[in-house]
Parts: sequence; structure tokens; C-alpha cells
Amino acid sequence: MTKQTNFPAEWAKQAAILITWPHIESAWHYMLDKVEATYLALAKAVAETQPLVIQLHASIKPEQFLTLLKDNDINIENCFFAKVDSNDTWARDHGPVSVTNAGKPALLNFHFNGWGGKFAFDKDNLLNASMAEAGLLPSLSDIDFILEGGSLETDGLGTLLTTEQCLLNENRNPEFDKAAIEKLLSESLGVDHFLWLQNGHLEGDDTDAHIDTLVRFCDENTLLFQGCQDEADSHFQPLSAMKAELEQLRKPSGEPYKIVELPLPKGIYAEDGHRLPATYANFLITNKLVVVPTYADESDSAALAIIAELFPERKVVGVDARPLIEEHGSIHCITMQLLDGTIDLAERFKLASA
Repeated sequence: MTKQTNFPAEWAKQAAILITWPHIESAWHYMLDKVEATYLALAKAVAETQPLVIQLHASIKPEQFLTLLKDNDINIENCFFAKVDSNDTWARDHGPVSVTNAGKPALLNFHFNGWGGKFAFDKDNLLNASMAEAGLLPSLSDIDFILEGGSLETDGLGTLLTTEQCLLNENRNPEFDKAAIEKLLSESLGVDHFLWLQNGHLEGDDTDAHIDTLVRFCDENTLLFQGCQDEADSHFQPLSAMKAELEQLRKPSGEPYKIVELPLPKGIYAEDGHRLPATYANFLITNKLVVVPTYADESDSAALAIIAELFPERKVVGVDARPLIEEHGSIHCITMQLLDGTIDLAERFKLASA
């Protein structure tokens, strides 16, 4: 029997990439110019090849924002806008999740609680519903379950890779055990093969070990993971234990995965001395690109080369993610892909003077 629901891989054809622009009322208020430089570099790369949907807070003046985009040579024709208020800008976790139902593309609105109540989330939790009410997300369905996109990694063929530390954390859905979570995700995402990791964590991570900071599918056979080669580094033990787990994972056929290791950037620290979660695994796959976070580190070039080899049909672009990790996220965390057919990019998405 053919499955009715499927959770496509990130490399499936996309209608657009969704981002939420940083604003004065977000966590970026103290470094807005600095983080905007990263957003502008990301927007420039993505909009060169495919549509980009940008959520704009009420504090952002449309005319000034359009001037900012044009001054940075961003392809305005591929930029679309939704005027909605947000607490913050982590679109991977508050954005809708793309699926197909009976072959038709659809979007799911899982609930968001600020990674277990760590941060304000009331406006972020309403973003998808607000866009749907405005007619911007016509295929949105609500799922009464707290879940972030950064905690999900799939091969597009029914396999889900995730971490126990996040999905089984009592700060999300305390009434759900592993069996109940698997049942819900089987029904909502069409997943029938679960891979749970017990190990792996980055210092400074607020997400309770989101999988997209640690391990990514590059195709149905290959897992690319954030490793650590320095035995003196505090990440060596947890990431080595994760590597050992990955070596034991099996595809539905019973075959092992090909696993590929990324180098770890040298430690980057906040002003108060705590380490920031720099990872190369937090890259974004678009229709024609792989956008990879870089950190002005000697390992940047090696990481870019490894990823380029695994995605030979896509151009690999590095974007400086050092501003992003100051608030404990990176490139994948601020983006969400919208599956082809899930959104109608009509004139109502355009700003008046675009």
C-alpha cells in the first residue's frame, strides 16, 4: 500500500525559502547592523536562484527595507514579503513543516514554545496561523504538538533522524513517551523508520541538541556529521560517542550508512566567556545551492570542500555566521524551506514600492 503522507527531504524541489528578518524588538536589538550583514549575504545568495519569503516586523519600514535590499544588490524580483510580528527570527523552528498528502503538497503548523520555555514565544507561535489567516499559506494544517523543524532530519523516504535529548525532553510534550511521539509523527509526517541519537551536544546550544546542529542527510545513503578531532576539546567525548552511534545506525534495508565527518571550528566565545555553538552541519540546502556557515576559521575551507563533494550538482556558498552564533544559532536555524506547491507567491506578497 502506498503511503498517503510523506516528509520530503530538504533537497526536494522548493517553492521558496522563508526567513524572519531581525528587528529592534528581537534578541538582535543590541547588534542589529552586525546580524543584518549575515541576513543580507544569505538573502543575496538565495534570491539569485529562487524566491525568498521575508517576514517583516511592524517596526521595519518597507521603503527603507527595500532600499537596503537594493543597495546590497539583492534580486528584488525574487523577494516576497509578509508583514507579521515576531518575538525573534528562528524560522527553522517557528516556520511550517512541508509534507505531501496523497501526492499534494501541504504545510503543517506544529506548536512552538521557545525551546521549552527558555525564551518568549507568544508571537512566534502565531506566525504561521497569522499568515494563513491573511491567505498567504493556503495549505496550512494545525498539529497540536510542540515541535521545532531543527529537531527533524529526513531522507525523504520515510526515515526520521532526531535526538532523544530534544524530543523526549519534558519541557516540550511531557505527556508523550517515545512510542506516543513515534505514533504522532508517523501519522503527521508519514515516518515509518525512526533513528534516535542519545549522544551529541554543542556547548552554548539552547535547543536541547537539535539534530540540524549535529548530523544531516546528504542523500538517502549518506550522513554528514559534526565531528571533533581534538582530544583536548570538551566536545571530543560527546561527538565521538555520537559518531559511534552513527556507525551502528541502519537503513530500512539493514545496510549501514556512509558517514562523513566535518572538522570542528576552534572555540569561539561570548563576552561573558561561554562557548558559542559553531557548527558546519547547520547548512541550508536550496534548489541550486548549499549555503554553509563559516566562522573565519582555518577549517572553513575544508568544511566547504567536504560539503561540495557531497553535493556535486549544487553550488556551495559560505556565509559568515559568527553574528548568528552570538544568539546560539546558525544558517539553517534562521531558514525554512517551503515545498514546491505549498505557497502561491502572488502580488499580495509584494511591498508597494518593490
